[in-house]
Amino acid sequence: MADQEKAVYRVEGFSCAGCAGTFEKKVKNLSGVTDAEVNFGAAKITVYGETNVAELEKAGSFEKLKVRPEHERVKKASNVQEQNHLSFIQKHATIIGSLLFLAFGLLSLVVNGEDNLVTILAFASSMVIGGHSLFKVGFMNLMRLQFDMRTLMTVAVIGATIIGEWTEGAIVVLLFAISEELERFSMDRARQSIRSLMDIAPSEALIKRNGQEMTVAVEDIRIEDVMIVKPGQKLAMDGVVVGGNSSINQAAITGESIPVEKQVNDHVYAGTLNEEGFLEVRVTKHVEDTMISKVIQLVEDAQAEKAPSQAFVDRFAKYYTPAIIGVAFLVAILPPLLAGASWDTWIYQGLAVLVVGCPCALVISTPVAIVTAIGNAAKNGVLVKGGVYLEEAGRLRAIAFDKTGTLTKGVPVVTDFTTIGQVNEEELLTVIAALESRSQHPLASAVIKKAEQAKVSFKNVEMKNFSSITGKGIKGEFEDTIYYIGNKNLFDEVLATSVPSELHAKVETLQQQGKTALLVGTSKGIKAVIAVADEVRDSSKEVIERLHGLGIKETIMLTGDNHGTAQAIGNQIGVTHVQSELMPEDKLNYIKSFTRKHGRVAMVGDGVNDAPALAASTVGIAMGGAGTDTALETADVALMGDDLRKLPYTIKLSRRALTIIKQNISFSLGIKLLALLLVLPGWLTLWIAILADVGATLLVTANGIRLLRVKEDD
Repeated sequence: MADQEKAVYRVEGFSCAGCAGTFEKKVKNLSGVTDAEVNFGAAKITVYGETNVAELEKAGSFEKLKVRPEHERVKKASNVQEQNHLSFIQKHATIIGSLLFLAFGLLSLVVNGEDNLVTILAFASSMVIGGHSLFKVGFMNLMRLQFDMRTLMTVAVIGATIIGEWTEGAIVVLLFAISEELERFSMDRARQSIRSLMDIAPSEALIKRNGQEMTVAVEDIRIEDVMIVKPGQKLAMDGVVVGGNSSINQAAITGESIPVEKQVNDHVYAGTLNEEGFLEVRVTKHVEDTMISKVIQLVEDAQAEKAPSQAFVDRFAKYYTPAIIGVAFLVAILPPLLAGASWDTWIYQGLAVLVVGCPCALVISTPVAIVTAIGNAAKNGVLVKGGVYLEEAGRLRAIAFDKTGTLTKGVPVVTDFTTIGQVNEEELLTVIAALESRSQHPLASAVIKKAEQAKVSFKNVEMKNFSSITGKGIKGEFEDTIYYIGNKNLFDEVLATSVPSELHAKVETLQQQGKTALLVGTSKGIKAVIAVADEVRDSSKEVIERLHGLGIKETIMLTGDNHGTAQAIGNQIGVTHVQSELMPEDKLNYIKSFTRKHGRVAMVGDGVNDAPALAASTVGIAMGGAGTDTALETADVALMGDDLRKLPYTIKLSRRALTIIKQNISFSLGIKLLALLLVLPGWLTLWIAILADVGATLLVTANGIRLLRVKEDD
């Protein structure tokens, strides 16, 4: 399908997952369409082939669906209050009309009696008005022998009218219409977090182009345009600051509550708020490629990914519905055939079984929780890329952390520089900085910064034959001498004799202080020892304590640092295990063995050099997703801000979601089982059956929506 024309549309009006499935099938049958995929959670449909909005709305006419292209902005009503009032009347016209005729029928029942023509016509009108869309789909499904909830309801209502139960038939239709409206409302409520993300970025911006300032719609803004952002305004596009400085509130993207200082050459994102300064920003991305657009797209795609519990419900419903039809048929015929009981009584009981067996609450129980949780997470700066990862995060009992940039700030500094023997410190520092400037190792930046602070000129120094020695250090040739910078293992190989014992003691002392010791020298001897330390994040110890409080049994730090340095930092933070001196492939292998031991393990890293370990873990969690595309692509969960405190919130939200999903499934099945038991004494009625279904739907949706209230500081 990759080579075919693809178009994505937003859909308004889905009342249930079953209706979304019906719409998908109808669209697939349209002329020119080769395939279609409905994302019920995000209320979208992806169409492969050629079609248009009119054809799609025609396919969705059974549900009065409204369709629009994905990126088409909705025009805001000029009179919001009036529009909301009209919208309410229009949306609920069938329910209101059905209710009025039902009330008139009940009044006629009291005055004229049950068999009166006026009474029957009133109830029949109530059923037709409230259930015309139900019957339209139900009859179609019945002819195709497709049995879903609408088929069950249609058969039940037809049966009720045949045996003269007009009153209960009308009540069933009205309550089913209300139930569908509840499902529609609950899913809209669950999607509101994503809708709020869509609305935060302005639809136009002030642009300076060809020396002139003009207001331009975001769709028409070009890359390299300069956007002018005044204090108190939101940024409409992603870009790089080319003029001015200010503090930017990035809460909409990263969930950070504290504004971030931005100056020239810093990246800024659409949807963030310029709090105080005047900024000129060079636009770097089209509107559909901005960070907020990418986050929204990923979140909506995540909602289409079925969680294990949702997949279970779908499989269960596939067999559940035919089973209910079979049970209802047996209830209707066995007592009259075997015991000579009344046909009317037991046909009525069979119809009640059909109604109570309607799987509305069961079908909605999982999606409403998944969509709500993923939306809430996105609003708080955490991107969960699917229901499966949401559930797996809730089952974690062990979490592994990369050290650098995750538990530490990732900005190392030189703490000690000790020369050995008769060495010119400035000249040696020049050689060291020239070597390190060619290295990609994280510690190189600390050495370069040290040289810059000492005002040592190293950028023009000619360094020949530079090479990196994996896991050990670097080397390069300066004035016919090969210099080495690295760990003890490197110099054990380079020196004719082993590293002197007094240097061993020096290195061990530094490592016990949580520092990384680098040796500098040639094949003839060691000339200096450099100690570099990476500061621990202020939040790391608190996060580890909170994770242990949430029931995470083991927390482990994985690092390439030597054992002494790693152990010192591990003790400071409070992790349960430390694994040090690891090569990248060692981290991967350790994650695999850790997974075999604990079953489920998360890996938290920066999403770049930890990509293999992230991929091998049960749940890969990347730090600072807003700063790197790699993090968004490789991780299952991305903490959009560079804030580790989002991790306990994510675990807590996942566990709440898992609990609510289990509660919803158990309750929706339990209430039906309880209602079915009423068949034995013959107490089950149609209105009790539909009331049980409506009640269950209302309770599971309300329970799922509670996930919107989960906050980071709970």
